[in-house]
Amino acid sequence: QVQLVESGGGLVQPGGSLRLSCAASGSGFSINAMGWYRQAPGKQRELVAKITRGAITDYADSVKGRFTISRDNIKNTVYLQMNSLKPEDTAVYYCNAEGQIIGLFTKIFNSWGQGTQVTVSS
Repeated sequence: QVQLVESGGGLVQPGGSLRLSCAASGSGFSINAMGWYRQAPGKQRELVAKITRGAITDYADSVKGRFTISRDNIKNTVYLQMNSLKPEDTAVYYCNAEGQIIGLFTKIFNSWGQGTQVTVSS
């Protein structure tokens, strides 16, 4: 019902930058918040950054000052600008969206993208 498609991942050297994008598509939905999570090999998935419709943001301590999340509510798209990348940022990054599905009955949804690989290595 709500599809999330990420783009912008890739291979970058330490200190480099990448910009991730995630677009939500479908019909009959309203998004309350979007965010980025990441999962490195052998580790649990963790929150990187999130943003509400009211533009309230939250960042993991490890990325504060380096990453910036932004959102275009009209386009239902969230972005993650990643600067000063470190090898420890290497992970699969997943887009997340939370909102409501509008149908015969309104229900909460929590959707995930397929993930995009970010590799920081020299």
